[in-house]
Amino acid sequence: MSQVIVVGGGAAGMMAAICSAKEGNQVVLLEKNEKLGKKLFITGKGRCNLTNAGDIEDLMGHVVTNREFLYSAFYSFTNEQMMEWMEHWGCPVKVERGNRVFPVSDKSSDVIRAMERELRRQKVTVKLNTEVRRILTESGRTRGVELKGSRVMRADKVIIATGGMSYPSTGSTGDGYGFAKKAGHKVMHLDPALVPFNIDGTVCSRLQGLSLKNVEASLYADGKRIYKEFGEMLFTHFGISGPIIISASSYAVRYRGKQLKFCIDLKPALSEEQLDQRILKDFQENINKEFKNSLGKLLPKKMIPVILELSGIPEEKKVHEITKNERRKLTALLKAVPLIVTGTRGFKEAIITHGGVDVKEINPSTMESRKVRGLYFAGEVLDLDALTGGYNLQIAWSTGYLAGMN
Repeated sequence: MSQVIVVGGGAAGMMAAICSAKEGNQVVLLEKNEKLGKKLFITGKGRCNLTNAGDIEDLMGHVVTNREFLYSAFYSFTNEQMMEWMEHWGCPVKVERGNRVFPVSDKSSDVIRAMERELRRQKVTVKLNTEVRRILTESGRTRGVELKGSRVMRADKVIIATGGMSYPSTGSTGDGYGFAKKAGHKVMHLDPALVPFNIDGTVCSRLQGLSLKNVEASLYADGKRIYKEFGEMLFTHFGISGPIIISASSYAVRYRGKQLKFCIDLKPALSEEQLDQRILKDFQENINKEFKNSLGKLLPKKMIPVILELSGIPEEKKVHEITKNERRKLTALLKAVPLIVTGTRGFKEAIITHGGVDVKEINPSTMESRKVRGLYFAGEVLDLDALTGGYNLQIAWSTGYLAGMN
């Protein structure tokens, strides 16, 4: 029987503590907040998209950073197992669009409660409002932790599951990166990920609150397309957000310092030629009207003044006076509305953190440090991130499982 300390009571930490206790160890879970699972509570807009029910290759395909590192973790503890465990722990789950998995109750608190019950069942000692100051090491081996107030707790094994920098109000303030650096680990550059974008100019603020469904967003870095996705987006007072936009941010971080630009295809189901024909038809129906009154069938009302301005066609111009060249320019605009990126929002609005403890220095089969024996890492503190849809939580469960079991 080993003495094990888990630092951080989020998704990865709770899973690691449960699994370590199942192996017969004496486990203490330390959490600096007043309760467990604070970030878990707000995920999926409070519904907790706890995993994704796609096959393992599909899961791997949605990992953005260091996916090869996760093969062992994803196959050792699968999404199917997570769903089974949740059911067994008394939290039934359901699968929704995009294979996203939620508790049947639609309450993230039920996921946390189920895990708390299992922690009690496995006799894990949970200490809340307990902040770790440093990890104690000696001769290349973990010896325990020092708490705030200088109290020392000894252990044979320490698992760091302190999360990233995103949503700092939930306690994710990057503590684990400091622990890792002091233990001799390299920490890769930290950026907010799965986060909205700030956009240049006034277009977005004028469209604030407008949600567009069935559009296609492409992101370019110095003119080269680095991302393309179909779905839903939202205009805000600062720029753009929504599912297809925040996913783009995970790719944008690799192109720091380059000119980033979105092009929004408002009519992705139509080719440029088909859209031109559709505009021509609308123009023929409004042949004697002013240009500004001819786009009602084609665009949301709120968007018309912006498109009029970007098109360069005088809004009072009669439709029958619009040239073929002007119409073609309008078609091209609707297929690629340009939005210049000035940056992303900060960690306060980021769902996850891009960057973290360099996985080259971690054993992918056990999550043990290659630098310090008995020191393990799990979850968002590692340099791993994926797109939205339950994939990031599966990373937490699978890495937490390995860290606890080994």
